[in-house]
Amino acid sequence: MKLTYFQGDPPNFGDELNATMWSHLLPAGFFDDDASELFIGIGSIIQHGYPKDARKIVVGSGYGGYTIKPDAHDGSWDFHFVRGPQTTEALGLNPDLAIADSAILLRQTPLPAPATDIKIGFIPHYESIERGNWKVACDLAGISFIDPTDPPERIIQQILGAKLVITEAMHGAIVADALRTPWIAVRTMHHIHRFKWYDWVKSLDIDYQPAFLFPSNLRESWAVTTGRSGSGPRAKAACTSKLAQPLNNACHHMAARSLQKLAQMRPSLSTDANIERATDQAMSAIDGLIVKYGRKVAFA
Repeated sequence: MKLTYFQGDPPNFGDELNATMWSHLLPAGFFDDDASELFIGIGSIIQHGYPKDARKIVVGSGYGGYTIKPDAHDGSWDFHFVRGPQTTEALGLNPDLAIADSAILLRQTPLPAPATDIKIGFIPHYESIERGNWKVACDLAGISFIDPTDPPERIIQQILGAKLVITEAMHGAIVADALRTPWIAVRTMHHIHRFKWYDWVKSLDIDYQPAFLFPSNLRESWAVTTGRSGSGPRAKAACTSKLAQPLNNACHHMAARSLQKLAQMRPSLSTDANIERATDQAMSAIDGLIVKYGRKVAFA
C-alpha cells in the first residue's frame, strides 16, 4: 500500500504530517511502493485523478470543493472515515463516515516538547508565504511568525507552546484544536479554500466565524479584491515596484494592527467531549483498517 499525499514546493505543514504521523499509528511495514493500493490520508486529496484500477483507501481525508468529484461508488474506493459532512454530502457517502480530519490523531502520538519562546503565533496559508510579507507584519505586531513550510515537528512545538494561535492555514487550526491550544481563524485570501474549512468545523460542531485580516502587501490586496492569485507577471511587477513600496509599508503596519486586534478576540476550541469522541471514532477506524488489510507485522 503506497502512502499518497500532496507534496508541494515549498512543503506544506498539513500535507507533510503524513510523512511522520502514520508511523506511530500503523504497523511497521504497512506502507510500501505498491501503487495498486493507495492510502489517502491527511489533506483535501479525495479527487478524480487517481488511476481507475488502483484501490483508494481513504483515512480521514476530505474533498476540497475545487477539483472534479470522483465517482466514489465505482468500486475502487474504500472509505474508513472522512474529514466532515460536506465531504460525505458532496460524494454521496454514509454520513456516519464524517468523523474528523485525520490530523486529529496527533493526539495519539508522541509529541515534542512545547516551544518556550512563544505566546501568540500566526500561521499563514503556505501560498501566502510567497505572496505576502507576514514575517514583517508579525514582527511589527510582536507576534510570533509560524512558518507553515517549516518541518512539522517545529510547528507542533510552537503550537503546543502558544497560548493562542491565529491561523489562515486550516491545519494550523486542526492541530491547535487537537492539542487544545485556543485558535482564531482568519478568512482565507482565496474563497476556494473555505469549503474544506466548513467541512472540518462541522465535524466537531465548532462555530466557525473567520475574522477579517488586513492583507500584508499590495499583492495580497490584489488577490482579495480580484479573486486572482496575484502571481502573474504584471501583478508582481506593479505590486513590487519602487513606486509601490510606500503602499506596501502601509500594508505591513495595517496587517500588524489587524493581528493585534485579532489577538484580543474570543478564540475557538471544540469541546473536550467532541474532540474525545472524534478521536475514539477515528482510532476505531484505524483498528478496522489494520484488521482489514491484515499486515502481519509487528509495531515499530
